[in-house]
Amino acid sequence: MSSNVVFFGWNRSIPGREQMSAAHFQEFSQYLADLQKKGTLEGFEPVFLDNHGGDLNGFFLLRSESTKLDQMIASTEWMTHVTRAQLHLEGSGYIRGATGAMVMERMNLWTGLLLA
Repeated sequence: MSSNVVFFGWNRSIPGREQMSAAHFQEFSQYLADLQKKGTLEGFEPVFLDNHGGDLNGFFLLRSESTKLDQMIASTEWMTHVTRAQLHLEGSGYIRGATGAMVMERMNLWTGLLLA
């Protein structure tokens, strides 16, 4: 089953590496903007969450076709950014997901299995 989003989230900067995080945030945002200009991404949105005591405090939501997301996360550029993030962010990682009509596809699969 395909997906149309990548969720890249993090907890917080590793203490003492905040400057590195700020610089990489700008570079990663530019990388994503370039992918959007090239048509690899339909769009992306950075989100900072309000303080809540949890271990997820921000994320980027990247939207595109499943095959384009496959190509993106298989690229050296993507893996370089993910690896760099691990050097200055606690709890960084990414996962694929579904939005829009794809949610209904997954819900239909789920409910169909419940009734089987």
